[in-house]
Amino acid sequence: MNISARFFAAASIAALSLFAGSAAAQEKLVIGTEGAYPPFNNLEANGELTGFDVDIAKALCEEMKVTCTFVTNDWDGMIPALQSKKFDAIVASMSITPERLEQVDFTNKYYNTPAAIAVPKDSPITEATPEALKGKTIGAQGSTSHANYAEKHMPDSELKLYPTADEYKLDIANGRVDAAIDDVVVLSEWVKSDAGSCCKILGTLPGDAEIYGPGLGIAIRKGESALVAKFNDAIAAIRANGKYKEINDKYFDFDVYGD
Repeated sequence: MNISARFFAAASIAALSLFAGSAAAQEKLVIGTEGAYPPFNNLEANGELTGFDVDIAKALCEEMKVTCTFVTNDWDGMIPALQSKKFDAIVASMSITPERLEQVDFTNKYYNTPAAIAVPKDSPITEATPEALKGKTIGAQGSTSHANYAEKHMPDSELKLYPTADEYKLDIANGRVDAAIDDVVVLSEWVKSDAGSCCKILGTLPGDAEIYGPGLGIAIRKGESALVAKFNDAIAAIRANGKYKEINDKYFDFDVYGD
């Protein structure tokens, strides 16, 4: 074999190896989620991850024909963990906001539900408006779109931030805050439970595209457009083939995909 032939053969083998490595990498994905935001994602006592986000992620992985594993991460460190390659995608009820789009890319939305205000059942607050909440303390999970919404639209209220949703729920139940802001589904499921029997939904809040964007999507590292496209195709596919509805109806009595 002459030098040119040997060089061509070596280059071909290297290219095939690179292709095989790339294909193998695409066959496995690590999904990051919080594990503390029921009914969307929750880490059960037995170590099992459950919830709408988790089931949707599993359905998308099956549609893409990739093997997915899940890891949990604190909410406020979710994007840095994605950027440092702790996982390949975030499926954790993350709003597609302009601020986050500066740090990560997003798929199309996979659901879109409004924010709401919850208060104790005996609260004198009667409306989910900035005027009615003036001078009141509102609990919210930190580093969330809901916290940003309260900061922008309820400047005359005191905003108290918590690392997890469970912690603001505990404080409103014990009278340490006057109200709480979060996704209407999260609050609705909570007030129906024994832990949330103290409280009621006061009402939903008007949307704000600057705060919430077009909905909640899957976050991907900047520049990984092929992976974004694969997820988008899979989202469209499970919407069309009925799998999305099957998962939706397991958790909710309305279509959380939204308009």
